[in-house]
Formats: sequence, C-alpha cells, structure tokens
Amino acid sequence: MRFGFNICRGNERGSGSARAVGAPRAIKSSARVAAGMPGPPRLKEEYDFVVLGGGHAGLQAGLKAALLGYSAVIIDRGPKYSRSYYAPRMDNIPGFPEGVSGHELLDRQIAAVRKFDAQIDYITPARATSASREGDRFTATFDWLKQTRSTRGRVLVLALGVVDRIPEVGGKIDPIFPWANLGIVDFCLLCDGHLLTDLSIAVIGHDPFAVRTALDLRHFRPRSVELLTHGTPLLEGVPPAERERLTDELAQGGIGHFEPAMVGFDEIREKRFGVRFADGSHRSYDRGFSALGWYDMHGAIPRSLGCRFDSEGYVVTDEDCRVLDGPTGSPIPGLYCVGDLRNGWNQIPEAWATAERAVIDAYARFL
Repeated sequence: MRFGFNICRGNERGSGSARAVGAPRAIKSSARVAAGMPGPPRLKEEYDFVVLGGGHAGLQAGLKAALLGYSAVIIDRGPKYSRSYYAPRMDNIPGFPEGVSGHELLDRQIAAVRKFDAQIDYITPARATSASREGDRFTATFDWLKQTRSTRGRVLVLALGVVDRIPEVGGKIDPIFPWANLGIVDFCLLCDGHLLTDLSIAVIGHDPFAVRTALDLRHFRPRSVELLTHGTPLLEGVPPAERERLTDELAQGGIGHFEPAMVGFDEIREKRFGVRFADGSHRSYDRGFSALGWYDMHGAIPRSLGCRFDSEGYVVTDEDCRVLDGPTGSPIPGLYCVGDLRNGWNQIPEAWATAERAVIDAYARFL
C-alpha cells in the first residue's frame, strides 16, 4: 500500500520536523441529518467503552463494542488527522484487490459506525486532553466545540496513534506534501516496498534508522538507493563502533549518501522526486522515501495512567491488548491500547485485530 505520511513500524524516533495537516471536518450523524436534525450527538455521562482516537483502530473498537451490545463513545480529532487519510492507494487491505485510498477506507469505517448511532456517539472534531482512573471507572476529558467536556467509561481504549516526522525545508514542513500525497514519496517499507523494484530511491535521513531503512530496501531490488542527510553528517553522534559497522554495510550494499541540505522539490508533473540542494545542485529520483521516525507518540495520557512503555516509546500490552502497569507489569483492569500506539507491528489489518482483541477481552473479562 502507498501511504502519504505513514511509517508502519517506525522503530526509531528519528529526526526532522512534525507533520501538519488541515483542520478536520465536522461530521454529522447520518441518522440526525436524515431526520432533519443536524447537529452533534448528545454526550452521555457514562458509557461502557470510551475510545480515545478515531483512526482505523479506534473506529473498529467502537463498532465492535456496539456489535456486542454495548455503548461506546469515540473521541476523534477528525479523519484528516489519521495517518492514512492522504494515502492514494493501499494494496494490503483485505477485500480490496484493486487497492483503496486511505480516505475512502476511513469514510467506510465511519459509515459503519454511523449505522449504530443509538449505541455509539462519534464526537468530532474533539481532542482528548487527559484521562484518569477512579475506582472501576475511567474519566476522559477533551476539548469539543470550544468547550472542555468529560465523560466516564467502564473500559478505556487508547487509540491515539502516532505522528510522523516530516522533513523541514525552508523552515516549513509542507513542501513535500504534494509528492507524498501522490505516492511519489513513501513512508512505509512494509506497505510500499513492493512498488520500488527497479526504481531509483532517495532515502531521507541521517541516523541509524535511516541507514537500516536504506539497507532493508535492497530486499525489494531497487535500481539504486541513496541517502539524503539534509545538511547533517551521516550518522552524526553515533558511537564509533556502530558508525563504522553501518558505514561498512552501506559500502557493501552500494548505497551512497549526499549531505547538502534540501531547499526544494520539483518534477512532480513527471511523477518523479526531483530535489534541489543548498549547494546549487539538483538530483532526480523515481521515488523518495522518508525515514525520519516519529515526531509525537502521544505518550502523555498513557504516562498519566501509569502505563508501561518499551524502549522505543510504545505502550506495552499483553496479547489481549491489556495495558501493563509500569512498576508491576500487571494488566491495568479495564485499560486497553490498540493501533499504532501499542507495541507491535503498525499495519491497518493489525490495528483492526488489536481493536477486536481488546473489545472481546473486555466483554469476556469485565462486562
């Protein structure tokens, strides 16, 4: 699948700049619109499930709760904040042999949620700000319609996702967006590697994660791979032994690097990734590949709840997606983490699977 602004595992925080997207659209309940009563849903004081995040994992968690006969609220900033929203085509989604865009897939999931308006309140655009545990209930606080609101739930599902790091060019992060939105710049080796055979690839990044990404790309037999370190020396700050080993691997793999800073992009009409550099030079590639890791892993709320994190910043859960307590390693009753924020592989089918496991476990264990 081809993802704009997506990295499917992102096992390093990386370096660069943040992702920025447009303001989310307010989505009205189809049932209310059909009845001639447009407007936001009425927030209840308590639900069986409170889901923080409305990407693929969060939407599936809310839907599964309704299918099992429970009430749920989904707190979502809006579809445009989902990491797959700008993906022009994804090839690894079951049931879509010709591929599907991230936008269409999210729309279909939201439509499925809307069919259960009596059980699911889809609150958007809303931004979760805090969560706390009081006895056997969780309280979630969020900003919605210019007000601070809160609600409680017997089960809290963290589906907050992560935010990709985007290269900053000329003090801005949006110059690369058009190329990413057309799939000329990729962000996920596991999603898009199969599309890179026999192509020339520019990998953006300078740290060990970028180097390992460039080395891993060889599995897909590209014509050439070159690292663009964007003004930073290759492997700067890396311990000498590791730097020497990775440098040797790059040499053995025939992977070079180019250090001048990027100052602009072109050749989009030719569907190529053209790059202009500060030294006045220009290079042209079939594809770009951003290997900058994560900008934000949304750890504030999980940390406030005492969650355990792994060395890469992901929330640690057991196989049923129950969040583990930081000090003891025991599951925190009623608290689950699904999707990209959870330790494990970051793929949409995996996000759906974690949502299913979490809700089914809550049904069997608590509800």
